[in-house]
Amino acid sequence: MKAPLPLVLLPGMMCDARLFAPQMAGLARRSVTCATLAGAASVPELAARVLEAAPARFALAGLSMGGIVAMEVVAQAPGRVAGLCLMDTNPLAETEAVAARRGPQMEAVRAGRLRAVMRDEMKPNYLADGPNRGAILDLCMAMAEGLGPEVFVAQSEALRGRADRCETLRGVTVPSLVLCGEADALCPLHRHTLMHELIPGSRLVVVAGAGHLPTLERPEAVNDALALWLAEVDGAAA
Repeated sequence: MKAPLPLVLLPGMMCDARLFAPQMAGLARRSVTCATLAGAASVPELAARVLEAAPARFALAGLSMGGIVAMEVVAQAPGRVAGLCLMDTNPLAETEAVAARRGPQMEAVRAGRLRAVMRDEMKPNYLADGPNRGAILDLCMAMAEGLGPEVFVAQSEALRGRADRCETLRGVTVPSLVLCGEADALCPLHRHTLMHELIPGSRLVVVAGAGHLPTLERPEAVNDALALWLAEVDGAAA
């Protein structure tokens, strides 16, 4: 029996592999790696680093900023991506309003206020109400502080300068899953409907009771969706 294709996971801004801990545990029979989106201040450079470290052919899943980098990976090397999963992300270039907010955030972080920026401006937008909200927010803070201010600034610059990837999505021909939390305020449902419509034959999954981080908020539902998608990926590659 042919081995399952390896899976590469790309985390959101100021997140690390802990964002996908329930998925990595649930996919123990498959080779799963989580990239670190650090060391570059542009989305194309981050995508190139992912490709340097990735297997020759692989399934690719990204959440939020990870989804943005995943779309760039597809743009740079479409033949290497056997399946694409985009979660709680956005295919469009950054709006002027959002870009204008990044400058003050970066200045505050450079001045030593990373924790305050995460607490006051970013974390409140992440999650739906739920029993694990406090613990997940604490984990988000721990991941952010572990990565540090330099990564925050570089990731902010990368996001501010990102390209629109709608045309890239129109050309995707591999099994694709578009997934989002129904209460995601950062990357709302209509963005995912757009991606679903752009990618031929894609499947759209909306996770009830989840916000921007369904991998942690509703891990069982995400794992079920990923398992079905990966079965499609393996079947298409057989």
